Amino acid sequence: MELHDVKDIAVLGAGSMGHQIAMLCALGGYSTTIYDIQEPALEKAKENLEFQMGKWIQKGKISKEALEEAFARLSYTTNLEEAVRNTDFVIEAVVEKLDVKRNLFAAVDRLAPAHAILASNSSTIASSKIADVTSRPEKVCNMHFFFPALVMDCVEVVMSDTTSQETADVTLAVCEKIKRTGVLLRKETWGFVANRLLFALNKEALKLYEEGICDYKDIDIIVKKSLNHPLGPFELMDLSGIDVGYYALEEKYKETGNIEDKPPVSLEEKVNAGTLGRKTGKGWYEYKGAGVKVK
Repeated sequence: MELHDVKDIAVLGAGSMGHQIAMLCALGGYSTTIYDIQEPALEKAKENLEFQMGKWIQKGKISKEALEEAFARLSYTTNLEEAVRNTDFVIEAVVEKLDVKRNLFAAVDRLAPAHAILASNSSTIASSKIADVTSRPEKVCNMHFFFPALVMDCVEVVMSDTTSQETADVTLAVCEKIKRTGVLLRKETWGFVANRLLFALNKEALKLYEEGICDYKDIDIIVKKSLNHPLGPFELMDLSGIDVGYYALEEKYKETGNIEDKPPVSLEEKVNAGTLGRKTGKGWYEYKGAGVKVK
């Protein structure tokens, strides 16, 4: 399989990552289908994309004609078989829970063409934990975009022991076609590269906060002013979604049993309260309008 064989892409999950990844694929010239089990999620995805891409037109980043062509290549469905039956490339972007991903990959493997590559956008769950439920482990890999996908350039393409070089090469070529920088990791590790570094920073930030060393707002100020980060760790948790980091740590704790890997109490409290960051209007900070932080 080569890049020219990829014409149709299915993105599974219409959430904060999925709909933006799908837009990138449509902008890259691919016939793209967004699948989600919930119709309201698809409606919200379409609404968000129309708003976000409208801002691109206002800023002169894309012409109205080019955007109309991209939207014409984009379709939405709650029917998994419809989404993948003619696909050449699948990008899974559902909740960061291993059992959910395994069930989905098993179903997709039965429904998608034999030649199709199955990629997971998971930020921490390695594809080797999913590939064994399929009949094509050599065609399974990680394709980890960063939030927000329409802004962030990097994509981590991660090979497992069973991922073929052909799969890696095609995935990197897809990254290039959708104007993203794909970086190949030939060996799996929890969190890959970016999130392994990020989670180390977040872990220390949360520990400092929970020990009463410093208020979370002041930790953000220190990180931005002294390390020159554009966002502090708590602001970044709000941007990415507090539940995303929580579920990633929860999966790691299930795997290792190490108390050090257990999600911090402050994260668990926010997930239980449903205050997950910008997407819910409140996380560590409060937001109004289009994700504007309330001082």
